[in-house]
Amino acid sequence: MSKLVSNKDNLQILHEDNHIIVVNKRVGDIVQGDKTGDKPLSEIVKEYIKEKYNKPGEVFLGVVHRLDRPTTGIVVFARTSKALERLNAMFSNRETQKTYWAVVKNKPPKTSDILVHYLKRNPKNNTSKAHLKEVPDSKKASLDYTIIKELNNYFVLEINLHTGRHHQIRSQLQAIGCPIKGDLKYGFDRSNPDGGIHLHARKLSFIHPVTKEQLTVIAPTPNDTLWNDVKQ
Repeated sequence: MSKLVSNKDNLQILHEDNHIIVVNKRVGDIVQGDKTGDKPLSEIVKEYIKEKYNKPGEVFLGVVHRLDRPTTGIVVFARTSKALERLNAMFSNRETQKTYWAVVKNKPPKTSDILVHYLKRNPKNNTSKAHLKEVPDSKKASLDYTIIKELNNYFVLEINLHTGRHHQIRSQLQAIGCPIKGDLKYGFDRSNPDGGIHLHARKLSFIHPVTKEQLTVIAPTPNDTLWNDVKQ
């Protein structure tokens, strides 16, 4: 099964106005350009805006935050510099509420819990290791999870992030013996056919950077057998 990637004609737009655009990222999408040279989602969204609004010249689009490439779900882009500046401040000050869904094979120790670890990043293999106690160069990471669904052989967790660390959810779930389905990098035994992992940025709540309205965006889960069983 090949990766389904977004293009300007099949983009899944979750919210769009003059200041921001929110997209549902697919497994194969990369949010911002990197050494792979693959066309990033930011460029695809620019193409979409240019065509839809018939804009001459360069389209402004600001990348506010990222999702790991194998992850799916909500990504917010800014369409104006004012929106970008305010969104950057909101994300860095943790003024947004991010909720993720993850599918794991092993049942977590508790039905719901708060996990606190100290994550140390290893730049050589681009991973983060979760420690129970502080170690040199580590950063505190905190999240809460709840089991929201039991499937055949799998458990679905709803996760709220309290901090935004590198590979935080993947690393912290591995630390409690519950690696995410498909996540070879963090201890799952088999990859997914599409190269992705079952981690989905499901919901984002924030104050609109310009209108100041409260916005809550929900991203539909990818169309695969497991996610389709999570009928919430």
